[in-house]
Amino acid sequence: MGLRGKLGLIFLLVSALAILVLCVAVYTQAQSARLDRTRSFADERLQLAAQSYDQTEIPVFGSKVDDPELPAQLRSAVLEGKRATFKTGSPNSKMWAAVTVKDGKILSIVQDYETTDDSMRALQQALIVGGLGTVGLVALVSVILAGGLSKRIVAVASTARRIAAGDLDASATEAVGKGKDEVSSLAAALDTMASSLRGQLEAERRFTADVAHDLRTPVTGLTTAAELLPPGRPSELVRDRAKVLRRLVEDLLEIARFDSGVEQADLELVGLGAFVGSAVARLRMQQSLAPDSVVVQLNGKDETVSTDSRRIERILANLIVNGLRHGRPPIEVTVTGRIVEVVDHGNGYPEELIAEGPRRFRSGMAERGVGHGLGLTIAAGHAKVLGAELTFGTAPDGGALARLVLPALESDA
Repeated sequence: MGLRGKLGLIFLLVSALAILVLCVAVYTQAQSARLDRTRSFADERLQLAAQSYDQTEIPVFGSKVDDPELPAQLRSAVLEGKRATFKTGSPNSKMWAAVTVKDGKILSIVQDYETTDDSMRALQQALIVGGLGTVGLVALVSVILAGGLSKRIVAVASTARRIAAGDLDASATEAVGKGKDEVSSLAAALDTMASSLRGQLEAERRFTADVAHDLRTPVTGLTTAAELLPPGRPSELVRDRAKVLRRLVEDLLEIARFDSGVEQADLELVGLGAFVGSAVARLRMQQSLAPDSVVVQLNGKDETVSTDSRRIERILANLIVNGLRHGRPPIEVTVTGRIVEVVDHGNGYPEELIAEGPRRFRSGMAERGVGHGLGLTIAAGHAKVLGAELTFGTAPDGGALARLVLPALESDA
């Protein structure tokens, strides 16, 4: 049961209990008033009968002298010098009234007392109909009020999901409308959090772009200077580290372009299976990889997709290099329709990466090796530009699994 149903049920139960208590109180008060009227009527008749008996010694108004059926409790009270009334219990309730007259005799009057008559039955019916009608009205109002509150909370939750998906401009305050209740406070707090997060991300993006641009010129000079060093082991180490630093700067520049939102895909029709095979072959040559270190398998027919082949090749290269660096060969690349899967035989991706996706400057757990965490981030950036879905998981045998799902052609969608 959702919040709307729970709140409506709570309102309904509380109101129904309150209406029930009120109806019982009204009916009880009516019974008590009716009993008081009956006592007063019996007492008035008794007084008139007693005055007449004292004068004429003749019982009137149906009164009796020393009635043997007089209840013992009433007899005791009258013998103490009191004029009293007494109602016997059900069934066949009767109202008695008695008083002492001359010669010490007891004069009494008795009349039937029905616990329910036409007026009480009408009152019962009115209370039942009115109570049920009120409960129904309260139920309707409760559902409307609970629905309004639930709708506003759902709007806040929907805004939170939009923010989590990357839409940091989403406003929870606009979604719930104006107000000064707790929901409005929650929406304002969510907007404040989104604003703070937006500022932090923007600062991180500016830092990444500034660092990449500031390092590009000196790193280019360092690489050029390293090529001029005389042959030897120290020179090889310097050139190798200079190349690593240059790749890092290039990766940072690429991420900065993703952050700026200016990247666009150059779409073309590509036979996915054949292209993946040729891209892996080129990667083997560039990285001087053994033929069995990366294995390509095509399941079914080669499907044609509309995509940017350069970005597909970049994604594949980053996924395969990540698997070779942090996992264990062979790296298995499987193409099935529009789906490309890259599997290594290492310890698998960390749970945090699987749940949240890759993040820059965070390589995961120690078992996956060291690094800056940029390769998978860049792969995810290219997939986003392509409108593709790149997810990370665990292969059936426990290795790391990356799955790239490309969008279908418009004619096939």
